[in-house]
Amino acid sequence: MAEHKKRIALALGSGSARGMAHIGVIQRLRERGIEPDIVCGTSVGALVAAVHACNKLDHFANWVSGLTNSDILHFMDIRLLATGGVAHGGRLIDFFKEHYGNPDIEDLPMRFAAVATDLYRGRETWLQEGPVWDAVRASIAIPGILVPVAQDNHWLVDGGLVNPIPVSVGRALGAETIIAVNLNSDLVSKTPRRPAVDSQAEPADALELPEDDDDDGDEFSMLSRLGQSIKGAASNLWSTGDKVQAPGTLNVMLSAINVMQDRITRSRMAGEPADVTLSPRLGHVGFLEFGRAGDAIAEGRAVVDRMWPEIEYALALAEDHRSPPKPGEAVPEDDLDASNLVSSSMAKVKTPPFEDTA
Repeated sequence: MAEHKKRIALALGSGSARGMAHIGVIQRLRERGIEPDIVCGTSVGALVAAVHACNKLDHFANWVSGLTNSDILHFMDIRLLATGGVAHGGRLIDFFKEHYGNPDIEDLPMRFAAVATDLYRGRETWLQEGPVWDAVRASIAIPGILVPVAQDNHWLVDGGLVNPIPVSVGRALGAETIIAVNLNSDLVSKTPRRPAVDSQAEPADALELPEDDDDDGDEFSMLSRLGQSIKGAASNLWSTGDKVQAPGTLNVMLSAINVMQDRITRSRMAGEPADVTLSPRLGHVGFLEFGRAGDAIAEGRAVVDRMWPEIEYALALAEDHRSPPKPGEAVPEDDLDASNLVSSSMAKVKTPPFEDTA
């Protein structure tokens, strides 16, 4: 009988700009001889997982390392009249389709899944079929920022609302060893600060439009002003200093989502632990600071080196755990592949075999 290869999955967690650390994690694992058989992700984790599954990770790393704040605003595709969010995000997805192709998930060289949230049913949704970048777009739809994605009469938003680190997805897809990446472990204890501020000043509103002397009233001018406002708010997120920063709208939204995701992660990881959890130290990287991608990538590589003994131990343990079943023997329940997923009416969507995730 041919030797049974123990399958390895990467479960890449949500975390906005901090997700660039996933790039460093994958690169360093590859340099140390570890190539995952399965990649699954939530939000930015789904994006990086998809890039890796398309064999474009190194190109993506070089590209994202050169991004500026203006580039980010361009790819967010801000639209004042959009419903469900302030940004459409279509330009970003079009970029990936143009430069990396738009293969169906079924045709990728490795198993892939993205996690999204069914907004009205409140359920976790695993995207495993259809165009890969359509799945990514649904998984990264941060509520209130990127507009939701309509798919077969369902509205999908960021998967971090229900499963920030998709360990359960990797297990269902047949992995014996799960390496999870938690981007939020170094964050919730951080208090956003900035240099001295007037204690009587009112909280800044991230979406408040600045004054504009050239007020021609056209949509382009309004979009530019809104973009500058968001850009300014993004640059202040989690900045350092002596005074506590008064939170603006965007700060409140993203910080609240982060706190919620951290609590969900703690609960789910207690019941669905990974074999190894990598926790990059990313408290210095703001939610929208994609301009610090180089720092995040470097920390992703560093956390692999710090955790290498644990990674080696987990892989060795998986090899010694058990052999594949002999002909006629029942397959252990936890070895079942993704066939145990419950089909939904959505042609390109499957949902996990459980109702509650608490």
